[in-house]
Amino acid sequence: MEINTLRFGKIAVQEDKVITFPRGILGFAKNKRYILFPHSEGSPFFWLQSVEDGDLAFVVMNPQFVKADYSIDVDENILKELEVNKEENLEVVCIVTVPRHDPRLMTINLLGPIIINAQNRCAVQIICDKQSYSHRHPLIQERPAQ
Repeated sequence: MEINTLRFGKIAVQEDKVITFPRGILGFAKNKRYILFPHSEGSPFFWLQSVEDGDLAFVVMNPQFVKADYSIDVDENILKELEVNKEENLEVVCIVTVPRHDPRLMTINLLGPIIINAQNRCAVQIICDKQSYSHRHPLIQERPAQ
């Protein structure tokens, strides 16, 4: 199948690569089908592009690139919803916000991770309750003055 997108023009999508969000992504409940592809070779960033709405795409990345000790507790009900057989089949990404005026001010939403069952391509976005995480965690940390 082909989809028309705002950022990438017309792209071919293999049906077996589509990730399904039964509940949608928070704030975008009507969009349930997405594809995930790298921003560029060697980049830590990926695009999560809606198959149903060519204008809707999110920048995402593995949160452990920003916070090496990042971990979440996935509720048993979520694991059932994702039909997870082995937890090692889970992939976790978080949405990155890139301000137009200054990309150096990018943030990552560590409170709203996206959990993907890599085997069946089913995903959910959850809200984690770790007080130490922020929905606007800076991607680029300021270096102390020397």
